[in-house]
This record gives sequence, C-alpha cells and structure tokens, in this order.
Amino acid sequence: MSASDLSTVRPATGGATDALRRSNLATVLGLVHRDGALSRSELTRLTGLNRSTVGDLVAELAGLGLVDVDETPGGGRAGRPSPVVRVSDSVVAVAVNPEVDAVIVGLVGLGGRVLKRVRIETASARSAAETVTLAAAGIAGMLAGETGIRVTGIGVAVPGQVRLSDGMVREATHFGWVDEPLAAMLAEATGYRVWAANAAVLGLRAESAFGAGRGIDDLVYMIGGASGIGGGVIGGGRLLTGAAGYAGEFGHTFVLSDGRHCSCGSSGCLEAEVTQAELLSSVGLASAEAGVLADRLVATGDPVALAVIERDYGLLQIAVRNAVNVFNPSVVVLGGFLAALYRGGRAHGAPELLAEVIHSTRDGVTVSEAELAADQLIIGAAELVFAELIADPARALAAA
Repeated sequence: MSASDLSTVRPATGGATDALRRSNLATVLGLVHRDGALSRSELTRLTGLNRSTVGDLVAELAGLGLVDVDETPGGGRAGRPSPVVRVSDSVVAVAVNPEVDAVIVGLVGLGGRVLKRVRIETASARSAAETVTLAAAGIAGMLAGETGIRVTGIGVAVPGQVRLSDGMVREATHFGWVDEPLAAMLAEATGYRVWAANAAVLGLRAESAFGAGRGIDDLVYMIGGASGIGGGVIGGGRLLTGAAGYAGEFGHTFVLSDGRHCSCGSSGCLEAEVTQAELLSSVGLASAEAGVLADRLVATGDPVALAVIERDYGLLQIAVRNAVNVFNPSVVVLGGFLAALYRGGRAHGAPELLAEVIHSTRDGVTVSEAELAADQLIIGAAELVFAELIADPARALAAA
C-alpha cells in the first residue's frame, strides 16, 4: 500500500488516451466505493468531467459488473432526475486476519460492507503453514453455496511486519514467524490472488475510508488485539510509512522502566504491559468475548479489575502523549481493546487521555473510538484487494 492509497483520487486531465480513460474509471469507481450511491450529476460535479464522459464511464463500469445504475426518475431520490450509481452487490473480496487465538475470515463487498464473518478458534499461536490451512478451509466453507458473486482476491491483515511488494511476513513475533511468504502460500492453497499488509495499518485504512478517520488529514490511530498493539499515522492527508513501511509500531513505545519483557526483545513496551488477555481476565471474559469488554469494564466494581484499568489507562496515556507530542494530529482514534480501556477508564474517573500532552499541541485534538469496531481489520484487508480493482478495473477483473 502506498501513501497515496489513502488520498482522495482526483481525475486526470489531458487528451482522450487509454491511460486517461483508466484513470477516470478509477476516479468514478473510487467515489462510489467510498461515498456510497451517487447520482450521475453528483459524479459530474465531483470529478469535473463533462456529463457525456461520466455517462460513458458509468456505462463501462456497469458493463464490467462493478456498478448498478438506477434509471428510475431520481433513483428513488425526490427531486433528483439524474440516475443513481451504486456499487454492485456481486463484487466481493475475501479478508483474513490471523490472531494468536483465532483465524478470522470475512467476505466484504465494495463500499466496505461486511457480508459474512467467521471466527475459527485456535488454542494457541500457529505456524504460517497451519494458519494457511485453517484460512483456506474457512474460505472454502464460507464460499460454499455462494452464487452470483465474483471474488476479486484475498487480503490478509497480519499482526506483524509485512513487506508490501510480495506479502512476505518479515516478522510476526507473537507467532514466532520470520520471513514467511504468507501471501504466496495462501494464493497457492486457494487459487486466488492474495495481498498482505500490517493489520494495524489496514485498520487505519478502513477507519480513514469509512469510519472515525474519514476526511481527517492529520490522524494518529492505535489498535489493540489478541496479538498486541499497533497503529499508524496520517500526516497532511498521507500515510506515514517510514523507510521500509514499518512506521506506526506504537505497541513498542516505551512506557515503563524495569517493565515486562516484550516479544520484540526489549522491555517496558506498551504491548507487553497492556494486554487484551489481562483486561479480559480482570472481568471474567474469554478471548472470544472481547466484543463486550468495554461494557464489562464500564460496569465493573471489582477492586482488582479497577486496579488493572487504572494501571493500563495510565500506561496508554503515556503512549498517546508521546504520539500526540510527536505527530500533532487533530484526531486520535482508538480501536480494539484500547477503545474498551479508554471507555472503561473514563467511566471510572480517569483523567482526560490528553491531559499531559503539551498544552499548545493538544488544543483542538479529539479522541475517538473506532467506528468500525470488530470489522475494521476485515474491511481494511479487503481494501488491499479493492485498491487494485479500483486502480484499473478491467485489468484487475481479468486477472482475478
């Protein structure tokens, strides 16, 4: 994923070349994908193209089966005579998110719609080969009996460092994986094209496109799950990737002297000190019940649980303080169990998360919980596939 993938697609200008046509197709499909149903007149206004050009582009996308066009007067919209363009319900991507306690498989439609979601429980971390076997079986089961859909590929959200060019997992410490060609292995097992990237970055991508980060140019995102804590940063409307694409490892922010040993080899890292497993245990929940963690943390009156919340909230506050002081965002988005911890801490009287940030830096900064909840990584993984489709629809469909 390049930084520009998170930027608004703008129409190309110039002569009527094939490259221009492909660029304009991508612009129109991208708008309908991100913004939902749009009338042809709205597409004309948003792209700056003329009406006949937009009509031709919409007709081509409809011919490819990527959009549906409602030709009824107003498309069901009062006072709007222009036909309404919507993404097709038949075009889907498969999404996979391996965690230490499960493999999650989803089916996602254009527009970020999660159609199906399957969680395959596992006893512990697995080898890459075992993960591929479980994922392939889950995908086959999920697609069994499905008719009238077109699978355009598989996206994988990996809790580790992934080389974007080929989906090689360079390091996933919670699994013990080093240099595992996960994307290639899953492609061989399923017959589909596969893309893979860091899970937290994909969560950021999903929230930026469809959730709490929508339209935000300067954003810090942090997410916690069974496999640890990660995140990402958008600055000036562009994803900050770093030299090798590994930026945003907020889980390895140093938060405690003489702290616990971390899987990265250091100690006192945020993800070693603040864990989903410990928070779940404090309120008597199993790993599969993480979806109700926030409610339990808010409701608890147990002194042991309250002590865990207070400690973990304080350490999260240190990590967020560092991130905001360094990156100066306008919004901090928290996902996964970090959102649950934030809500639980505030419910029990914890100070504002940004209370210790430099005063001038924190002015105007808001803290938000991720809007896509448990679906953010699945939607983000699907975006890997859809980015390829949107960039060149005809070529991507031919290759799928």
